[in-house]
Amino acid sequence: MSDRPDFQPSTLVIHSNRSYEKQSNSILFPIHQTATYIHESVGVTKGYGYSRGANPTVNALEQAIAAIEGTEYALCFRSGMSAITTLCLALLKAGDHVILSDVIYGGTARLFHQVLENFAVEYTYADTSSVEATEQAIRPNTRLIFIETPANPTLKLSDVRAIADLAHSHENILLAVDNTFLTPLLQNCLSLGADISMLSTTKYIDGHNATIGGSLATNNAEHTERLRFVRKIIGSIASPFDAWLTLQGVKTLPARLAMHCSHAGQIAKWLEDHPRVARVYYPGLDSFPQKALAEKQQKAFGGMLSFELKASTEDSLHFIEALKLCTCAESLGSVETLITNPATASHCDIPLETRQRLGISDHLIRLSVGLEAPQDLIADFEQAFARIFPTT
Repeated sequence: MSDRPDFQPSTLVIHSNRSYEKQSNSILFPIHQTATYIHESVGVTKGYGYSRGANPTVNALEQAIAAIEGTEYALCFRSGMSAITTLCLALLKAGDHVILSDVIYGGTARLFHQVLENFAVEYTYADTSSVEATEQAIRPNTRLIFIETPANPTLKLSDVRAIADLAHSHENILLAVDNTFLTPLLQNCLSLGADISMLSTTKYIDGHNATIGGSLATNNAEHTERLRFVRKIIGSIASPFDAWLTLQGVKTLPARLAMHCSHAGQIAKWLEDHPRVARVYYPGLDSFPQKALAEKQQKAFGGMLSFELKASTEDSLHFIEALKLCTCAESLGSVETLITNPATASHCDIPLETRQRLGISDHLIRLSVGLEAPQDLIADFEQAFARIFPTT
């Protein structure tokens, strides 16, 4: 049913590219928990030989991801980081240069600094919110621009279309986008000109903190085959059970995203008006400096926000600990509201001076707004403020 581009998102995630199991007519695609497959005769299979290379349940998820990405191809991986690692191993070689967003997930930074650097892959951090700064970072050996927008954790935006145009004005430079914070339903990077879309499916795609996974989507057949080959060699394919659970999450993605966005907008506005809050980072606020860009390339403002309190780092961390509904945990995009301090979690390996320059202070708080009633979340914030700052 992939020939129905007029499907609305809620129909798309349920019916487009949907796979059915034919033997029993099960409405849910089954879990093919198997290592290997029987050959019908020597050298003849039904398309599957060994689950390190391909698996029917994983393939069903890949078709679902391709549907929401609007691409011909999608591949699923054990984690978001295994997706990025496979991307780099497949498309880069020693001596190649990569441009990274200066504000980017700490795991991506660690991959380049502590792993790929050992294999002579060069990289430069650039302020990709500026096309000019990104252009200045290009070298003769640049082969990939990897951006994250909105960026983790400051929500800084990069203009996907402008950077895609920049990349494609140079020979042999690809643009890949980490679109985890928004998913293709709120920001379709490939329609904006990107070559590859990356998702940590652990987050909004699954949406229930049940799995670890990642995906890459592209319309380029040659890149897809190279990615598929490297994934098979290093064994980074998603597991069947994780793929099955993620398939169930995909079906409710539009409904969940609508609630995430609505709740985050209400919480962001309430926080901005609170006397103990120094600053709120949320693209839907008029105070957000890149709101116009968000309105141009996003369909909504998302469920993620960050904020800083008018307080010491110690009191800011105590504030997190005083919350009861907002769970202090890494990850994001789930039905539960999750709160974290990036300086001690996702970005703990980044030097203090660098974090401060990028706006990731020790008392910056990141909030993944869940599906709880906003008034209940606000009440939770109020009791935490009253407990930590009784004179407010």
